[in-house]
Amino acid sequence: MPIEKTEVLVVGGGQAGVAMSEHLGRAGISHLVLERGRIAERWRSERWDSLVANGPAWHDRFPGMTFDEIDPDGFAPKESVADYFDAYAQKIAAPIRTGVEVTSVTRNEGRPGFRVETSAGPIEATYVVAATGAFQRPIVPDMVPEGAGVLQIHSTGYRNPGQLPEGAVLVIGAGSSGTQIADELRQSGRRVYLSVGPHDRPPRGYRGMDYCWWLGVLGKWDAVTPAAGAEHVTIAVSGADGGKTVDFRRLAETGITLLGRAEGYSDGAMSFAPDLARNIARGDANYLSVLDEADAYIASNGLDLPEEPEAHVIGPDPDCLTDPILELNLAEAGITTIIWATGFAFDYGWLKVDTFDEKGRPIHQRGVSKEPGVYFVGLPWQSRRGSSFIWGVWHDARFIADQIAIQRAYMDFHASAKGRAKGS
Repeated sequence: MPIEKTEVLVVGGGQAGVAMSEHLGRAGISHLVLERGRIAERWRSERWDSLVANGPAWHDRFPGMTFDEIDPDGFAPKESVADYFDAYAQKIAAPIRTGVEVTSVTRNEGRPGFRVETSAGPIEATYVVAATGAFQRPIVPDMVPEGAGVLQIHSTGYRNPGQLPEGAVLVIGAGSSGTQIADELRQSGRRVYLSVGPHDRPPRGYRGMDYCWWLGVLGKWDAVTPAAGAEHVTIAVSGADGGKTVDFRRLAETGITLLGRAEGYSDGAMSFAPDLARNIARGDANYLSVLDEADAYIASNGLDLPEEPEAHVIGPDPDCLTDPILELNLAEAGITTIIWATGFAFDYGWLKVDTFDEKGRPIHQRGVSKEPGVYFVGLPWQSRRGSSFIWGVWHDARFIADQIAIQRAYMDFHASAKGRAKGS
């Protein structure tokens, strides 16, 4: 039986894969998208029930379609986000095959292209685009042994408070996921401890405009190089409850006990670094710096936006900040669950080509890999700060489609040159 062939094979049918399909289709490039689950599967099955997008609906979307039945200033629930990409794929007639897993990609020997092994049989492709995104393999530090007597899950495994055993919960990681999960658990009546590491804490909105708008007009979405060591800085921002600024002091006032960065475990007790005050202060400084930049922009451009002096007021330090807990006996605290909101690592074990560093991270320039014919879409900071966000992925996919079109033109010229040589 002959092996199926396609010019471009896109691996992943989430936001990156759908965006890639749109631009390849516009360029008239034949392609196939393979998705091991459903379209936008991670939005459906790897997020908690109450999750909403962290950006408003007017912003967190592709240019070609708005969200139906969601206020532009509202925050789309996760199922609506997944349905949006499903509908978008139908709108552009994306050639997506769901339920097909890619197990390996290897370069052909002595001829162009790649052999792709899948759960539905082999495929040959001239170009391969890895569109599996930034959230691949959940990171759970090897810190607390399995026999410690507590349930341990990553944030991808959390759905709602009802799934957890009775008792207090320790949430480790205070980015968008950790803070939202901790607050939901607290609202359900749970005793909650939240381990807070270094982070940025932007305002949800300021002077009548959402943070996403401020990032745009201040040119921060288009920043192309992160500050040293800031490539993976945790961002504490939320669209929950209609959107609100994450304020760790306010979370403490509601009953959540804040802790420093988790350092280790021994004899039933977790230890925490004495860095909570420093981490909170760093987040406050980031928050205030955005307000100051916004005020300067308003003044220099003569914008008529309402004053908001109260936004500059930082509340008093809670007891858990002035007298931090450095060691916590889990049993004595009644903790029966640990939720690791500790992010993700890349997992490209299926892509067997020479374009990764010693830590398995892609080596690329704006998504163009070191391996000719292999491309990436959906990476953090792929071309700019906004690259791993919905709208940023769309623009990066357009660039990659252009690069593939350029390579096609070179190969077409080679083929025509050979034809001319034979005819001479």
